[in-house]
Amino acid sequence: MFFRGGRKTRFPVEYFFDTTVDFGTTYGIGGPPKTMKRLLQQFIHYLSVERGLARNTLESYERDLTFFLEFLAGQGVDSIEKLTKNNIVQYLSVLNKMGRAPATITRNMVSIRSFCQFLVRERLIAHDPSLHMGLPKPEKRLPKVLSVEEVERLLEAPETSEPGGVRDKAMLELLYATGIRVSELVSLNVGDVNLGVGFVRCTGKGSKERIVPVGRVASEWLDSYIRTMRPRLLKRSKEEAALFVNQLGTRLTRQGFWKIIKRYAREARIAKPITPHTLRHSFATHLLENGADLRAVQEMLGHADISTTQIYTHVTKARMKEIYERTHPRAKIK
Repeated sequence: MFFRGGRKTRFPVEYFFDTTVDFGTTYGIGGPPKTMKRLLQQFIHYLSVERGLARNTLESYERDLTFFLEFLAGQGVDSIEKLTKNNIVQYLSVLNKMGRAPATITRNMVSIRSFCQFLVRERLIAHDPSLHMGLPKPEKRLPKVLSVEEVERLLEAPETSEPGGVRDKAMLELLYATGIRVSELVSLNVGDVNLGVGFVRCTGKGSKERIVPVGRVASEWLDSYIRTMRPRLLKRSKEEAALFVNQLGTRLTRQGFWKIIKRYAREARIAKPITPHTLRHSFATHLLENGADLRAVQEMLGHADISTTQIYTHVTKARMKEIYERTHPRAKIK
């Protein structure tokens, strides 16, 4: 946190190009003018109601644009009508100087562009200052995946003599069996699971529902958790609809799951960096390595565009090359 004009700001002083503006005196403790904050809230409401975007996506838009509006306030832009292309260029330059990744800068540009388009559509500004602005070329990075042996170690890590351990085992097995997102996992209700038929119904990005098959092992652990351990975790919250609950008997959060998987990764002695998406990436990669159809994997992952799924084919090729170079006796002969 930095200070400018006696006020806290997330930007170092040298990043404000208009140094004649007294940030604290001009804008007070509240930062950006209230009218600009209200426009942001109208935009978020539009994304939620009319476009049906998921909560996590809405939070991302709001976070990016709140940061942007704070920067504008430091530039002396006290109304949205004063927003110029140059302001946007300067802001992206600031993000770059602050060491933000190309993907983060691209995401911010997308947020700003969507906001400007909304303002033009609502006739709140005469023209779109983001028009014809190119996006930074995103850095292509292959997803990090675990080997089958590492997945086995991770899945065996929970201690299943306690309710929390059985819950964790069921969650990890379900993630690897289905490839669903962590946000989808923690949003599941008991009614979304049909173990008789062997599927779960989850709601993905854009509030789109899909049915995903569940394998035998994951089904068995889910059944054990629901019948014997979940009632013990619920305590007084007998009416809780959430499938996975915490020690207080309420819905487990993404942050709670993040702590859980990091702990088990340490216990399993997995050296690779691990994220909540690691099992999803491993699910897709292992399916394709064993001959699964790309379209089928796309459906299970809930990807709208098959090009998103195709990244996993690059992962399998890279892994094949790595294995070849490590194991073939003549691979390293020059």
